[in-house]
Amino acid sequence: MKARSLGVPERWGATPAEADAVYPCDELADGPYVSLTRAVHVDAPATVTFRWLCQLRAAPYSYDWVDNLGRRSPRELTPGLEDLEVGQTFLIGKITSFTRDQHITGRTTPEAERLFGVIAVTYQVKSRSASGSRLIVRLDVHPPTRLWQKARYTFLAWGDLIMMRKQLRTLKKLAEQHATESDTIAG
Repeated sequence: MKARSLGVPERWGATPAEADAVYPCDELADGPYVSLTRAVHVDAPATVTFRWLCQLRAAPYSYDWVDNLGRRSPRELTPGLEDLEVGQTFLIGKITSFTRDQHITGRTTPEAERLFGVIAVTYQVKSRSASGSRLIVRLDVHPPTRLWQKARYTFLAWGDLIMMRKQLRTLKKLAEQHATESDTIAG
């Protein structure tokens, strides 16, 4: 059950229809939740975009100096990361479900929940054309009931906007470069 908006950046780059849509992570959100939806257009086929999405198993692809201890997220595909399984680590959570070339869904680990609260997330790739896709991320978070939870939620929403915007733009850039390189090799 969705909770009412709390006046934080709940949508970036996503259309109203994308923000209102139902995602696999919605089934993981216990009780009322607030949805944060982020999205970008990618000038690369959905299969290429999804393959780069699988790289999130290895690195965050946002501001590496903040959330990757200064190590640069790989700029080339790491073999084997596309071999997904339920229970694998995925960012701050574990994969609960996936559909190849379509979505990866997960929920925060108990350790991450202590810091961020319960978060269910779906990274979804939708084909726009043979050479274009849409990368949409939905995070479902429990609405705060206490003052300290409201502070944490506000920090999470704004922090997520900054970090995920960078993450999505980085994945977009890498997928588009990969698609261009593949077209050059094929041509």
